[in-house]
Amino acid sequence: MDTWQDAFRVTLIGLGATAVMDVWLQWLKRMGVATQGFGLIGRWVGHLLRGRLTHAAIAKAEPIAGELAWGWLTHYAVGVAFSALLAAVAGRSWLASPTLLPALAVGVLTVAAPLLLMQPAMGAGFFASKTPSPAKSCLRSLLNHCVFGLGLYLSASLIALVQP
Repeated sequence: MDTWQDAFRVTLIGLGATAVMDVWLQWLKRMGVATQGFGLIGRWVGHLLRGRLTHAAIAKAEPIAGELAWGWLTHYAVGVAFSALLAAVAGRSWLASPTLLPALAVGVLTVAAPLLLMQPAMGAGFFASKTPSPAKSCLRSLLNHCVFGLGLYLSASLIALVQP
């Protein structure tokens, strides 16, 4: 990124895309689909900051003060980081004139983070292998991250309209 304006734009895109994902997750919840809250992510991050990466079951780990806030902060910070990844790969021209395919591709690629890092570290195994329905969990994660990719595109498009 070449300018503070680009960094600000990338931040807004990441925040917007993460908010789109959150709206999606709330809709799923209202439809009766079980969704993971961000408190356990905050618990994991809290323990990570204390030097512990992995857990047999994060839900059974000692609670961390402010874990829900840590979870939400982490969720949005990661969304901004993934937005920066998209901007780095797609370039400044994409920020000025966003297209769907690069955003969706980054959304799909970001599913690697939960499936290969966070779930194993939190005790769910690689590709949710230690959960009751691994294939269902993986597909749900993939769909959620596709929605995030769509959110990247929608947020970038809105920002490009407002600030060409």
